[in-house]
Amino acid sequence: MADLSNDIRLAVDSGVTALGLNEVIRSIRDAKAKLIVVASRNKESTMQDIAHMAKVANVPMEVFEGNPIELGAVCGKPFSVSAVSVIEAGNSNILKKDKQ
Repeated sequence: MADLSNDIRLAVDSGVTALGLNEVIRSIRDAKAKLIVVASRNKESTMQDIAHMAKVANVPMEVFEGNPIELGAVCGKPFSVSAVSVIEAGNSNILKKDKQ
């Protein structure tokens, strides 16, 4: 999880990301998302909605082992973040890991 956490933070700091359920859904719908990271301790309906949209749009999805508050902290935010959409990875290797 430490590697994923570091890659998420680096993507947020140096790349282009969308934070939160509504923004993630918008990035999927607009075909901008290259990877979705979702907190594992979300509501089941939230997980299903994001997983379904990602599958339909053929966007890979990673699960962050933690709750939305922890994901928010990894993103450097003082609020909970249920999901993150990586649009551009910046200096992060998060998109390269997904292809391995």
